[in-house]
Amino acid sequence: MYCINRLTILGMIVVILNIISACSPLVSPPGKQVTEPRFDKDHFVASDGALLPMRSWLPKEIPVKAVIVALHGFNDYSNAFTTSGKYLSQQGIACYAYDQRGFGGAPGRGLWAGIEAYTNDLSSFVKVVHNKHPEQRLFVLGESMGGAITIVTMTGGKPPSVDGIILVAPAVWGRATMPWYQRWLLAVTSHTVPWLELTGKGLKITPSDNIEMRRALGRDPLVIKATRIDAMYGLTNLMDEALVQAEKLQLPTLIQYGQHDQVIPKEPTLLMLNKMPPTTQKAFYENGYHMLLRDLQAEKPLADITAWITERGKPLPYSTANWR
Repeated sequence: MYCINRLTILGMIVVILNIISACSPLVSPPGKQVTEPRFDKDHFVASDGALLPMRSWLPKEIPVKAVIVALHGFNDYSNAFTTSGKYLSQQGIACYAYDQRGFGGAPGRGLWAGIEAYTNDLSSFVKVVHNKHPEQRLFVLGESMGGAITIVTMTGGKPPSVDGIILVAPAVWGRATMPWYQRWLLAVTSHTVPWLELTGKGLKITPSDNIEMRRALGRDPLVIKATRIDAMYGLTNLMDEALVQAEKLQLPTLIQYGQHDQVIPKEPTLLMLNKMPPTTQKAFYENGYHMLLRDLQAEKPLADITAWITERGKPLPYSTANWR
């Protein structure tokens, strides 16, 4: 009887493991390299031939002082930088952005492509932009998830050559600062029902005080409204990595954060800031939300970005000196 019970238990374990294995988080990685990364009209052609929609905002009547590659956040796409790109171009700063894999009009909509895919795409995109503007200083601006990808890319083995990075409300909410029940729930659901889609309804989170902008996002079919659990799992892995790697950033860095950010909590943000090199410039905004560059006060952080790029070393015009 003991042997039978033991065999039965072992059999059940095998069945459970097979179920979990069959329901592992789905990752949609890029294919093999088939071409050199390049721009083709309104697309960035990645090394595997994937067409990633891109946008650019270039100064029209004034010389280009600097160039920014902007990386959007989770469930968003390059359109997130339309207002910012127009503003920056008027200050003589060219801005380029692209839809990352799984988001916007890029391939694999709704699916997580893997950290390596996102960092490789960013490195390749930066190199193509640098070839178009070899004489100008080049910066990477990462918003939320884009900030986490920027951190991991720039602390990796082969980071692209840039003059500095700008992290806007970077997504560094790793497991180290998550409640145990959230970690447990994510681990279980990502390996049992990874295909399940969730929305943010009922969470009562305000990402921005710009109500008209939020309504426009709600009407935009390219903004993802329901998220697969395995995509959340992939994002959490990325945030884990970004939180660990942040202290290794050696480039000139500007970090912007709003005191009303309800998406990325204060605890992980402070943990990241305490690890950063002393040369890091920290900008806090008393009336800022998570979508700092699209808030009603968006011109303030945008003006600080411009000042940081063009007048390095001087106090930022709008940042609050201290924040806790």
